[in-house]
Amino acid sequence: MAVNTPKIRTTGKKHSHPAAQRHLNKPARKRGPRKMVLFNKPFDVLPQFTGEAGQNTLKDYIPIKDIYAAGRLDRDSEGLLILTNDGVLQARLTQPDHKAEKVYYAQVEGIPDDDALNQLRKGITLNDGPTRPAGAEIVAEPEWLWPRNPPIRERKSIPVTWLKLTLREGRNRQVRRMTAHIGHPTLRLIRWQVGDYTLDALKPGDWRSINDI
Repeated sequence: MAVNTPKIRTTGKKHSHPAAQRHLNKPARKRGPRKMVLFNKPFDVLPQFTGEAGQNTLKDYIPIKDIYAAGRLDRDSEGLLILTNDGVLQARLTQPDHKAEKVYYAQVEGIPDDDALNQLRKGITLNDGPTRPAGAEIVAEPEWLWPRNPPIRERKSIPVTWLKLTLREGRNRQVRRMTAHIGHPTLRLIRWQVGDYTLDALKPGDWRSINDI
């Protein structure tokens, strides 16, 4: 039975070397299925699958292999962490040029005034350069908020405020550095949203797989 072989367009030069011919005949490698996981990272969990003895890592919660965090979420921060094996998706969620919004709820010391909030809205200069303008507003404590373990150490003589912050970049410990810059250190930080994805009903330590990517 005749077999129809695909025609290969060449530039006029023949591949005479056997290795070159084997390369042309080699079937294309199939890429595995794309994976994406939404995870509500608890406090004191490293955003990676490996760590030193006694450290809590993603391996303690997520049994899926070959996925990696898209963006930063520090050990002492909580909330939405997206993990994927898709490099294109990872770039779309993390690179500033794509302008994927990241929404955080930050509990800060004191009560920021309008001047402090406007500094965040206009952009402030940190030691690694100016930040992009951010959304910043005072909000009530979120109704969906869960208790943190261990609890925040609050000073009774200093009031606390919840801020809703919307960023379009993700530098190392950026939110904490921004609130410290305006004189209101962050006590607790929770990421609620990255791009089109939110925590929704995920409880701390829970995760779910997303198939529509």
